[in-house]
Amino acid sequence: MIESLLIANRGEIARRIIRTARRLGVRTVAVYSEADAGAPHVLEADEAVLIGPAPARESYLVADKILAAARATGAEAIHPGYGFLSENAGFARAVQAAGLIWVGPPPAAIDAMGLKDAAKSLMIAAGVPCTPGYLGDDQTEVRLEEEAKAIGYPVLIKAVAGGGGKGMRKVEAARDFQDALASCRREAAASFGDDKVLIEKYVTRPRHIEVQVFGDSHGNVVHLFERDCSLQRRHQKVIEEAPAPGMDAATRAAVCDAAVKAAMAVSYEGAGTVEFIADASEGLRADRIWFMEMNTRLQVEHPVTEMVTGQDLVEWQLRVASGEVLPLKQDEITLNGWAMEARLYAENPATGFLPSTGRLTHFRLPEDNIRIDSAVEEGGEVTPFYDPMIAKLIVHGETREAAAEALAEACASVEVWPVKTNAAFLARCAGHPDFVAGDVDTGFIERRLDQLAIKDASSAARTAAVALVAEDRGLGPFYPAGDYQTPWVNDPDRLYGFRLNAPRRAAHSLRLEGAAVVGDAVTTLSGDHGWQVTFDGEAATAIVGHRTIDLSSGEQFGYSAGRAGLLLFDRGATLLVEPGLGDFSGAETLSDGAVISPMPGKVVSVSVKAGDAVKKGQTLLVLEAMKMEHALAAPFDGVVAELSAVAGGQVSEGVVLVRLEAPQ
Repeated sequence: MIESLLIANRGEIARRIIRTARRLGVRTVAVYSEADAGAPHVLEADEAVLIGPAPARESYLVADKILAAARATGAEAIHPGYGFLSENAGFARAVQAAGLIWVGPPPAAIDAMGLKDAAKSLMIAAGVPCTPGYLGDDQTEVRLEEEAKAIGYPVLIKAVAGGGGKGMRKVEAARDFQDALASCRREAAASFGDDKVLIEKYVTRPRHIEVQVFGDSHGNVVHLFERDCSLQRRHQKVIEEAPAPGMDAATRAAVCDAAVKAAMAVSYEGAGTVEFIADASEGLRADRIWFMEMNTRLQVEHPVTEMVTGQDLVEWQLRVASGEVLPLKQDEITLNGWAMEARLYAENPATGFLPSTGRLTHFRLPEDNIRIDSAVEEGGEVTPFYDPMIAKLIVHGETREAAAEALAEACASVEVWPVKTNAAFLARCAGHPDFVAGDVDTGFIERRLDQLAIKDASSAARTAAVALVAEDRGLGPFYPAGDYQTPWVNDPDRLYGFRLNAPRRAAHSLRLEGAAVVGDAVTTLSGDHGWQVTFDGEAATAIVGHRTIDLSSGEQFGYSAGRAGLLLFDRGATLLVEPGLGDFSGAETLSDGAVISPMPGKVVSVSVKAGDAVKKGQTLLVLEAMKMEHALAAPFDGVVAELSAVAGGQVSEGVVLVRLEAPQ
C-alpha cells in the first residue's frame, strides 16, 4: 500500500481523500493557494505546502509546483481528485517520470478518451453504440453549420476536450448557430485550451445515465452499476442518484456491459465513468442508449455509488495504484437500496443562479442520517476563484421515495448566511411530485424553473417574520441582558406593545429580503409565546420557540439573531428581517439603467457600443466568473448612454459596466 500521498486538489474532494487515507494509515500532503491558506483541507492533512496565488492557473494548475511540493515532502504518490489536472495526460506522464505513483488511469487511456471525437471513433470500432453526429477535422464555420443542418435541429455543439457541461451549447434553429458556436469556442478555449468542437443530434427527451467502472493492472475490469444524473441546469448536474429510476435488469446489463467494453478497449486502470445519453421518450431501452464520453477520473457524484454498493472508491483507487488486484469480482458487487446526492452551490437562484461570495458567518448543515462532503466550515470564505460548490448532501434509503424524502428534508435544513445558496431550490427539486415519481430528464428543471426558483418570500414566511419581530420587540425572552440587542430594541425595559389587563398588541413594519411587510400581532393568552398574526387579511397563530417558529398551518421556520438583523430560515432559504424604514407603499421604481457587475470577473465579450439602441432582455456583454459565462442583459428598451466594459478587462463586484437611458 502507498505510504504517503500528495493530493493535487482542494475543497471537499481533498477532504474526502484525506478521510480514506487516514483510515488506511497513509500520510497525506495538501497543497493550497494563498486564498485557501485557512481552508479545512489544509488543516486536516498531515502536511501542507503553499503553491501560489489565488488564481488556479498560478497555483493548482501549475504542474511544476505540484511536483516540487511532492519532492519537498517526500510524497510517494499523487492523487489529482477531479477537475484541475485530473484528466491531463501530460501531467500524469510527468508524475510517473518523476518516479511517483499516479493515482489514476494510464496516460494513454486519458489521451484516448480525452477528445470526444477520437473517443467516439474508438468506441464505434469497439462496438459501443454512439450518438449520431459530426466528428470531423474540418472546423470551419461553414462546414460545421452544414453538418448541423444535415443532422437536423436541435443539435448540441460540444467542445471535444470538454467536461462538466462547459463548452456545450444547445442550438434550436439555424439562425442561432453561429452565436452559439462562438460562445462555445470561447468557453472551451478558456476552460480546456482547445476550441475544437463536435456536433451531435440533440435528443428531445434525454436521460443522462453513467456507469462507474474500475480496472486494475492485472487486466480486470468491473462495473459498480449505474447512476442517473439527469437532473441538470445548463448541463451542470444538480441531483444525482443510484440506481437509475426505471432501469430494468435487461437494460442495466446491456448498459453496464457496454461500459466495461469501453474501459477494456483502452486497457483502463483505476476509477472511471462511462457516460451515456438515453432517449427516454418511451422509457429506458437498451437500443436507445448511446455512448457520450468517458471521464477518466473519480466523479463528483461517486458517493451515491459508494452508498448503494458499500464500497470506498478512494480506497479502491489507492489499492489499484499500489498494484493490487481489484478488491471484488463482478458477481461480488451488489446493489442495496437507493442513494441521492445534491450539490450545494454558493449561488443565488433569485438572480439567475449568479455565484455568491463572502464569509460564512452562519453555516449549519444537517447531521442526522446523512453524509456530508463539505469544502468549507463556518467562518470560512467562499471566493470567486474556484467552483462555487461548497458541499454535497448524500442520503440513502431503502426505496427511491424514502431517499427523495430524506434529501428534500436535508436540503430544507441548510442554514447559510450571508452567502446565498441553492438549498431551497434543491429542496423543491427533490420534493417535486414528478421527481419523486421518477419522471425525470435533462429538461426537468428548465420546464419547471418558475416553480423551483421562487424569488419572493411566501405568505407563511412573511407571517413568521411578523411574529418573530413581535416576539423580539414585545416579550424578548430569548435575548437576555448582555446578549446581542437586535435593531428594534431601544429601551431597556422591553415594554413595546404593553397593555394593562390586555394582551400586547402592535402593528409591525419591517423589511423581508428588502421588501416591505406590514402586519398586526397580538399575544395569545396561552402563555407559550404565541402570537395571533394578521397579514394580507388572513390570521394565523405563531408559536415562537428558542430556535423555531411554528405556524398553525403546520409550517415551521428556524431563526437566529445576527448583526444585520434577524435571520429567518425557510426550507433552505435564509431571509433577512430588517427594521421597516421609509415608504412602505410597495411601489416599484423604474431601473436607473445601470447594469452592474454582480461579481468579480473577466469581460469576455461586449455586444454593444455607446449610442446603440437596445431591447429589453438583449445581451449587452458576457462576464466570465467562477469558470462560467454569465450574460448581462438590458433591463428595458433604451439607448447605451455609457459603456465602461472592455472585452478582456477584469472588473470588480458592483461596478457599473453599462448605463442605459430610456428613449426620448
